[in-house]
Amino acid sequence: MNKKKKIIISLTVILLLITIGSGVFIGNYFYDLAINPFTSKDMIFGDDDDTEGEIKEDVDWLIKDSNYSDKYINSFDNLKLHGYEIINKTKTNKWAIVVHGYTSEGELVSSKAKHFYEMGYNVLVPDLRGHGKSEGDYIGMGWDDRLDIIDWIDFILKNNPNSEIVLHGTSMGSATVLSVSGEDLPDNVKGIVADCGYTSVWDEFTYQLKALFNLPSFPVMNLSNIVTMVRAGYSLKDASPIEQVEKSKTPILYIHGDKDDFVPYYMMDELYNATNSEKSKLTVKNAGHGKADLVNPDLYWNTISDFLDKYMSK
Repeated sequence: MNKKKKIIISLTVILLLITIGSGVFIGNYFYDLAINPFTSKDMIFGDDDDTEGEIKEDVDWLIKDSNYSDKYINSFDNLKLHGYEIINKTKTNKWAIVVHGYTSEGELVSSKAKHFYEMGYNVLVPDLRGHGKSEGDYIGMGWDDRLDIIDWIDFILKNNPNSEIVLHGTSMGSATVLSVSGEDLPDNVKGIVADCGYTSVWDEFTYQLKALFNLPSFPVMNLSNIVTMVRAGYSLKDASPIEQVEKSKTPILYIHGDKDDFVPYYMMDELYNATNSEKSKLTVKNAGHGKADLVNPDLYWNTISDFLDKYMSK
């Protein structure tokens, strides 16, 4: 082999190693930014910690006034998952599972849990994997979480087979319950309320890449997806609520604020149009991400009540 060929081969190997190394770095950087629950999310939220607009008094209701019980289940991959169970003082078979959003935790959807309690429901508020008191070293973005919510449904039914269950989720919690909708659910699940959910993880991350970094989907999403499959065990391409709602047999109410710049408002119509089960939708004017219930609480809760009255026993 002559000297010129050796130089070309050496440069090719070096270039290949640099390319691989850069890809590994980029994939891990964006994985840690988005999927690793133990790294800062300041780059994503800035000064907004995405606590979904909850106020301290409502958080105090769950922790101090609801008389909750801590409940635990084991996930399909042997994580210990935590939930707050709140039994209504008036005996009822009605249950609401209230699911929090990205980087939040169960106690921070206390005001929504309180509203369902006052509507006469027993309430279960899970901490999603990697959040709150639940185990997990990655954020499921609603995908693996869908199986965890099914386990919580089974937990309720084991104790009360006659339960009638509604699922409510906000943001990533909305993506979670929408992903649940495409699975084979028991008839006990009567309705789903999806507040500001995204069409798919791929779409949402692509949107955020453009908004935060002015970067295109390729190759960052592809590299991040490889790292996610290795480190978290699921593919970002699989995590697709819009594909799940196409299979749904459960009635779904969509809610979105028209000033949402985190999960874009147009995603509600895309989800709604893809849904084959009974469906309704509500636009809350001038509401940002996860703030619809705070901007117009009467409209928000009256719409939910009217929707659920069509499917729940009186």
